[in-house]
Amino acid sequence: MRTSRTDLSRRRAPAGADPGRSRFLGKIAAAAGVLVLLALPVEAPWALDASVRTPVQVPVADKSYRSAKDALRAGVREYNAGDKQGAARALEYAAGQGHALALWKLGRMYAEGDGVPHDDLKAFEFFSRIADASTDDGPDPQNSAVTGSAFTALGTYFLEGIKGTYVRPNPERAYDMFNYAASYYGEPNAQYNLARLYLDGTGVEADPRQAARWFNLAAEKGHHPAQALLGDMLVNGLGGVPIQRVKGLMWLSLAREGAEGRKDDWIVSLYQKNWAAANEDDRAEAQSQLQTVGSIRRRH
Repeated sequence: MRTSRTDLSRRRAPAGADPGRSRFLGKIAAAAGVLVLLALPVEAPWALDASVRTPVQVPVADKSYRSAKDALRAGVREYNAGDKQGAARALEYAAGQGHALALWKLGRMYAEGDGVPHDDLKAFEFFSRIADASTDDGPDPQNSAVTGSAFTALGTYFLEGIKGTYVRPNPERAYDMFNYAASYYGEPNAQYNLARLYLDGTGVEADPRQAARWFNLAAEKGHHPAQALLGDMLVNGLGGVPIQRVKGLMWLSLAREGAEGRKDDWIVSLYQKNWAAANEDDRAEAQSQLQTVGSIRRRH
């Protein structure tokens, strides 16, 4: 699968794609008051050519495994037992056989410095190998979650770049990665990041209505930052989005309930600002609506 190529020219848009952007945007429909994306097949975007990428160096497995699955199981056992270096060795064996979950876990470990030295470039390489193996025939149900997550991680790396490496900031490539993961895999973090690009006009022409649609899709999956920003847009009619104060307050309330620690202080502040400015009737109706969507709170 040609997902990692140095040629950064745009690929031909599949049938049904927006000809103005040569990308999948899909069809938007309203159902029970909730915006729903009707996904159409799209092709995977390019990342970087394998010839440009440097070989990933990780600990070499010192055991013999019967299969990639056997190595993966061993890696999981060792990771859970606290032997993360041993886990990395076992996962490398499985990754060498192309096992997507092993590639993804190694990528996360290097991205977070979890039991191995923090190395964003190695993480990028592992995620790229997952992207390279994806196909245009349809998401593989077994690997759908990790593939969508890998494309999302690549989007983040392209958005900011990796200092001192060949991975340079490239907002348009970030858009491609987020758009693919959001459209093809329904990945909530990708949907949120894609909405942010539309909101800020980064890598794509600013379009607050598109931003609201993608925030809504992520919010429905329990993504608290998406709930907060969608709520703020609806309460205040930001960017020409139709004002829906009650629904906006409901989303802000959900986001507030899911806020965790200092990293989410901005969510609390956004909630408090909008809640304080609302009238009593809108607050009461928002609380009533909140009871009908309580299950959303625990989805993420």
